[in-house]
Amino acid sequence: MTSMSDSGEGLTDFGFTRVPRAEKSARVRAVFDSVARRYDVMNDLMSLGVHRAWKAVFATVLDPRPGRTLLDLAGGTGDISFGWLRRGGGAAILSDVNAAMLAVGRDRATATGRLAGLRFLVADAERLPLPAGCVDVVSMAFGLRNCTDKDAVIAEAYRVLRPGGRFCCLEFSAVQVAALAPVYEAWSFQVLPRLGAMVAGDAASYRYLAESIRMFPDQETLAGMFRRAGFARVTWRDLSGGIAAIHQGWRL
Repeated sequence: MTSMSDSGEGLTDFGFTRVPRAEKSARVRAVFDSVARRYDVMNDLMSLGVHRAWKAVFATVLDPRPGRTLLDLAGGTGDISFGWLRRGGGAAILSDVNAAMLAVGRDRATATGRLAGLRFLVADAERLPLPAGCVDVVSMAFGLRNCTDKDAVIAEAYRVLRPGGRFCCLEFSAVQVAALAPVYEAWSFQVLPRLGAMVAGDAASYRYLAESIRMFPDQETLAGMFRRAGFARVTWRDLSGGIAAIHQGWRL
């Protein structure tokens, strides 16, 4: 599983399709505009609810503390930011390039009384409108694979971190248990598009989501990208046999 997003031909991957690099962000925005209001329901269906357990592990890895500021990239509907605040973390910036997803997050925060300590930011993770060294922790859950220039995102995470800060990334990864592979393949490409059609009225977007997982760098490749950006003490932790993984690196 490798990414082809750095093509010298000016093309990048949009799932299994090759598109001009300049078009990918608009296509990704269209996908998430389409699924925004049903995104949380579909996450439960897509993962059989397991994404909640993965995010709980991720929240522990983030190690929320009152004096620390979180930047939650591709934060969408707010799960990671809400978990950070609920566990006693300091201020959180919930950021996403997609305004429709962020609007769902704002509605959820308003409905549950979680607006205190939370700031909303519509921004491209490849070009953050934030000063260097302004946050203590950067998180990104299930968002990096949708970015055109993944190296730029990782470099931006490094730039905005204070010395001693960490970038933590939860993302789908390469399955490490052979027995899981055929079941996971069938679920991704036969079941998910049908669920998307039934629940969200959008099979194509969920076919893209499945394809984007297969195009994402595997565990070791992503760790190398962290190191090239300057991160030290880079590690990863496989979840559910490598279906997902948590990578983290420190800015020392």
